[in-house]
Amino acid sequence: MTASRADILREIQRMMNELFKFEEARVQPDARLVEDLELDSLDAIDLAVKVEEATGLALDETTLIKLRTIQDVIVAIEALMTNNPAAHLPSTPLPTES
Repeated sequence: MTASRADILREIQRMMNELFKFEEARVQPDARLVEDLELDSLDAIDLAVKVEEATGLALDETTLIKLRTIQDVIVAIEALMTNNPAAHLPSTPLPTES
């Protein structure tokens, strides 16, 4: 089963919450990684590692350099998963506030 873009977005939101404590509402497709989310190059590497842990697939350096928005990340993960049908996203729900 192929993950939808909505599934990928939810997984990115989970990763961003885990890594940077971002709320789901802040991590939307049009959010810019640097300008809106204030990620730096080390943060991008952390995110790439999380993507690899979640999918078993690595974003190459050329792809990482081109990522500007959350939508770009979604498209990159979707491309990785399309080219590697055995890859899948974990089915972990977003953390909830207690």
